Amino acid sequence: MKNLSTHTSPDGGALSLTLQKWIASLRTEIMTENSLSADSEQLNGLVELKIHQTVNELETIVRGFDFARIISMYWKATVNEDDELKSKTLKWLRGEYPTKTEAKRELGIGVIITDDDWYEYIKLFSMFVVKAGYKGMIMIIDELVNLFKIPNSVSRQNNYEKILTVYNDIMQGKAKHLGVIMGGTPQCIEDTRRGAFSYEALKSRLENSRFSDGATRDLLAPIIRLKTLTPEEMYFLAQKLESIHALAYKYEPKLKPETLKYFIKTEFSRVGAEQNITPREIIRDFIEILNILLQNPDKTLESVLGGEQFEYAATSENNGEIHEEFEGFEI
Repeated sequence: MKNLSTHTSPDGGALSLTLQKWIASLRTEIMTENSLSADSEQLNGLVELKIHQTVNELETIVRGFDFARIISMYWKATVNEDDELKSKTLKWLRGEYPTKTEAKRELGIGVIITDDDWYEYIKLFSMFVVKAGYKGMIMIIDELVNLFKIPNSVSRQNNYEKILTVYNDIMQGKAKHLGVIMGGTPQCIEDTRRGAFSYEALKSRLENSRFSDGATRDLLAPIIRLKTLTPEEMYFLAQKLESIHALAYKYEPKLKPETLKYFIKTEFSRVGAEQNITPREIIRDFIEILNILLQNPDKTLESVLGGEQFEYAATSENNGEIHEEFEGFEI
């Protein structure tokens, strides 16, 4: 929740802004409906009534009662200009209370968000943001490979079971306003011993159907496999990187198209590059070359690539020549 972002707060910290937007939208709605001014004595009473209606809707959902109480507390803290209480309610919503005793002492609520029930509160909050004027909430979980690395098989299976719960809830309409994007390597998904496919119920939902031939992709499938960037796409990536580098270090881009093309061909001519090379490797190499050229104006990209650290492997078949597949590489 600390990383919660919106269009106006893209770098996180949007939790309090979301709550404030919700209150402001309620005030505006009530002012319009009842022809009231911002300083009207009736306004706060009508807003509080509206908030109670919203809260009552949430109370009927699993974990909704305590969530609704926290939302009500935030509203009261806003009206009374009680910054300390607002801070405590935000702390609760972020799941930062370590013990129930501490939460009970500070807020009068003997429940905290834990590893066991965090997902239920995520669903509640995704419903709440809709009431605040948003279309819903997207939860992004990166580096699924960390689940693959868990040595304890029971812990691993429990995590995969949670992913299964999320998948089922969304597909069955139990989490209407929540979208979930997870990112991971093919191994952490497809490995049948430690990956997600080791959990049979998850595998049966996520694996490709027999009609998928690899050439045509179903972008509505639960798993979308990313294609490797082509040499042409890598060329344009390098071109843009040079422009950014030149902007940062205040010089005019000077690498010719033929030179960039030579760099991409060299990178892709390493043994096994067609299957294993990643944008990260090319970016790292190219930025290093740009740094070297900036600090050594007498050098050229070709001379740097001629160095041992950038020399691509030659085989008996090609004798160091560029692979045949790049002969038609045109920009």
